[in-house]
Amino acid sequence: MDNKVSASPRGSYRKFLEHLSGAGKAIGVLTSGGDAQGMNAAVRAVVRMGIYVGAKVYFIYEGYQGMVDGGSNIVEANWESVSSILQVGGTIIGSARCKAFRTREGRLKAACNLIHRGITNLCVIGGDGSLTGANIFRMEWSGLLEELAQDGKIDNEAVQKYAYLNVVGMVGSIDNDFCGTDMTIGTDSALHRIIEVIDAIMTTAQSHQRTFVLEVMGRHCGYLALVSALACGADWVFLPESPPEEGWEEQMCVKLSENRAQKKRLNIIIVAEGAIDTLNRPITSEKIKELVVTQLGYDTRVTILGHVQRGGTPSAFDRILASRMGVEAVLALLEATPETPACVVSLSGNHAVRLPLVECVQMTQEVQKAMDERRFKDAVQLRGRSFENNLNTYKRLAIKLPDDKIQKSNCNVAVINVGAPAAGMNAAVRSAVRVGIADGHKMFAVYDGFDGFAKGQIKEIRWGDVGGWTGQGGSILGTKRILPGKYLEEIATQIRTHNINAILIIGGFEAYLGLLELSAAREKHEEFCVPMVMVPATVSNNVPGSDFSIGADTALNTITDTCDRIKQSASGTKRRVFIIETMGGYCGYLANMGGLAAGADAAYIFEEPFDIRDLQSNVEHLTEKMKTTIQRGLVLRNESCSENYTTDFIYQLYSEEGRGVFDCRKNVLGHMQQGGAPSPFDRNFGTKISARAMQWITTKLKESPGKGKRFVSDDSICVLGISKRNVLFQPVAELKNETDFEHRIPKEQWWLKLRPLMKILAKYKTSYDVSDSGQLEPVRHRGGPEEPAAI
Repeated sequence: MDNKVSASPRGSYRKFLEHLSGAGKAIGVLTSGGDAQGMNAAVRAVVRMGIYVGAKVYFIYEGYQGMVDGGSNIVEANWESVSSILQVGGTIIGSARCKAFRTREGRLKAACNLIHRGITNLCVIGGDGSLTGANIFRMEWSGLLEELAQDGKIDNEAVQKYAYLNVVGMVGSIDNDFCGTDMTIGTDSALHRIIEVIDAIMTTAQSHQRTFVLEVMGRHCGYLALVSALACGADWVFLPESPPEEGWEEQMCVKLSENRAQKKRLNIIIVAEGAIDTLNRPITSEKIKELVVTQLGYDTRVTILGHVQRGGTPSAFDRILASRMGVEAVLALLEATPETPACVVSLSGNHAVRLPLVECVQMTQEVQKAMDERRFKDAVQLRGRSFENNLNTYKRLAIKLPDDKIQKSNCNVAVINVGAPAAGMNAAVRSAVRVGIADGHKMFAVYDGFDGFAKGQIKEIRWGDVGGWTGQGGSILGTKRILPGKYLEEIATQIRTHNINAILIIGGFEAYLGLLELSAAREKHEEFCVPMVMVPATVSNNVPGSDFSIGADTALNTITDTCDRIKQSASGTKRRVFIIETMGGYCGYLANMGGLAAGADAAYIFEEPFDIRDLQSNVEHLTEKMKTTIQRGLVLRNESCSENYTTDFIYQLYSEEGRGVFDCRKNVLGHMQQGGAPSPFDRNFGTKISARAMQWITTKLKESPGKGKRFVSDDSICVLGISKRNVLFQPVAELKNETDFEHRIPKEQWWLKLRPLMKILAKYKTSYDVSDSGQLEPVRHRGGPEEPAAI
């Protein structure tokens, strides 16, 4: 793109990457503190983005220790030094705790080592301790240089030339204990490890009617414990921020025995390693085991997950998060001036944002202070709205009040799955059923979509019926793509027969079309004048009104895992290019994000038309790549990206054009993308968004206590979705204009802005709109007025 700055529709000026140059700058990248999966993806993004803009990038091995020791610990990196590390857990440049850096002498040595290589930009990936250290270093920088000049270790010219140090941090920590950011790098992968273990333990516990006490990491933060309890429907959870009330021992035993009485064959109790009671005394997993054995006599086992949680390959979410943050960190360093305070690149909703480092660290330390002073309510609030919502949702779903304590609403609410199956649908149904019952409604399950609705396959569903549903893939209620249009009479009759006062639809684009048809039928059939809300659930992530849908994360992880294996196979054979076809209909979300997470060379999607010249340039690009040490290629193609450039056509073209340089293989992933156990993200997202939908239904029904009220306004038939940073209910009538019905996709899709990232990281010259970045934002408590999008 020649024009570096062009007018945007909003009349402001758009800023492109081309006018940010890194020429003459040197960036040092280090990982410090505890390791986390996804750190390598961040290192890769920093190195490649740095080189792309013309800067020199240096690895600083072994964290601050390497900076203090210098020598071979600080090495210039090139494009190929970060090849094949995207899928590797931990950090390839090492991490170490460093006592020397805590002293001024240590920092003096570190400054001297950086100056000799001209490094005045630091990108630090670590926890709050590592980031605080970097900030102290930045504050002392000019003083350190003067001292080095006095000692004759550097000359005065160097003092002038390297007068200030820029610092940008990224938070790599599996605990998700850093305030200001929704998700830290490594958290999602750690949840994957925990959930894999819990799923495995559940099968053995079921066989023996056992109780399992699982201890997960989190000395000061209960995020992992809380979210894994939410994602597996644990019976009880212990967190440092929210200790159990006095007399919890008895309450817990009553809860466990009630569950057994309801024919539940297993109990799962999750404990954060830093769990405490209200007097700040530790609650250990052994103590809980003893209690269960002595009070109830249940066969009880303890499993301490330990460092398994830090290991293994990073999830798709963490790879994309880390890649986005790494690119944003380089942009922040390029734009920094001597006056810019040290910042942290973080995630808010699905936006990368920059926050002042010092304030984030202070807020993180305030949580610990509140816990030490036994102000637990404050601690939960300081953790942010997302944490608080997780806690409230968990409590509502785990503990059922006795029937006589629940105020009856005398309303019947139906839950239905529509469209293709998506992992996480069952978690959404469970959550809706339990929240509905807690709100006093009678819940009805509709089996087999609108088809089953018309045939009267409708049954009341109770609290216990949905136990253990969160971890199940597919759709237990059964789902079909059939639309309600042909069966309006029959469905209206069923609504009348079962006296249904509200409908929750969980599904994909068919569910959206179905909602539109039901909305249009309101004039003819007054039965449809009830509140209706749709929760998006489809692997394609193509529902208008929401940036994310249930099931897409699980599909993305399936694609990423498969690509990892295929890349390994291609590396072994050398000079091989794989062409992989993904699902998604006309929506390129899976191909594009899968390409970013798997480190693909290209991803063909419908939203960005391509022609034979583009295919030709991709082949030339791969031919060049085969001359380097990275002798393999990976190309993703969305199933409907082009009518004529089919997977076979592209495979044949690449085979012919690459003859003698590389050979080609193709692979169609197919329906494996719809199957499998839901990922932690999808379990959680399904649980929370569905609970939110039921709250909306309850509010609507309360507005009309009488039986006679008809809901006819547009805002009584909505799609619930996440848009940017907020959870929104949007009337289907308004979403019509935002929909491309022919291709079944929204007219505007947020993830297209990330498309240049994949190209830059695959060494293509491209234009990247960086207008969104740049401003340092104030630190808010996590979330804002609305619940934040990240789970």
